Amino acid sequence: MNSAAPHILVVDDDPALRELMYSYLTENEFQVTTVATGQEMRSVLQEHVIDLVLLDLRLGGEDGMQLARQLREQTRLPVIIVSGKQDEADRVMGLEIAADDYVTKPFSNREMLARIRAVLRRTREQQDVTPVSRDGKRRAYRFAGWELNLLARRLKSPEGQRVELSNGEFNLLLALCEQPQRVLTRDQLLELSRLHGAEVYDRSIDVQILRLRRKIEVDASAPTLIRTERGAGYVFEAQVQVLH
Repeated sequence: MNSAAPHILVVDDDPALRELMYSYLTENEFQVTTVATGQEMRSVLQEHVIDLVLLDLRLGGEDGMQLARQLREQTRLPVIIVSGKQDEADRVMGLEIAADDYVTKPFSNREMLARIRAVLRRTREQQDVTPVSRDGKRRAYRFAGWELNLLARRLKSPEGQRVELSNGEFNLLLALCEQPQRVLTRDQLLELSRLHGAEVYDRSIDVQILRLRRKIEVDASAPTLIRTERGAGYVFEAQVQVLH
């Protein structure tokens, strides 16, 4: 599964439903993680870049509505609430307080897929218009199938494998993702990536660029992502998606 595919987190204490949603959504080219509790949900959110949460209101005694409210207060993640309740008041409360959509059980797989795609589409449109999160932070960058998780400081390959980066490599890649399609001089990259201390000299950037190319380029000797602009510096050619 390409790591650039939207990552759906399913939170439900019904193992049969978790298995069903995992199978169906992965068949439709989503990344999927499933958990049974609010605590597991919070752990996943700390480690992974999630695009949408599918949250059941009844989690073995936990208050799903409160979990949804916390998600809305602390993040900009879209949330689809799933519930067996047909009560209109409960539905209205979910939509007003927390949810981007509300689905009652039983539901068809095709309906759920359509709702997920619709919410993700609206979310992308909103981010294009208002690209700053409530706390001013960005969660991740995606480019050419790669995913740079800013919270966990991790890089995931298009094949979904974790790629180890040194602190300098991470900061340099972060600086490039923040300024795509722009020529950045070595001095600018030194400042943006904070490669100071013992590494404050012009050629250190060249060394870091070479190491980074070996990790993210298909062929480091013929780079397509990090291009050298002779006499000027470097350009990050990738189209970068920002996740808030």
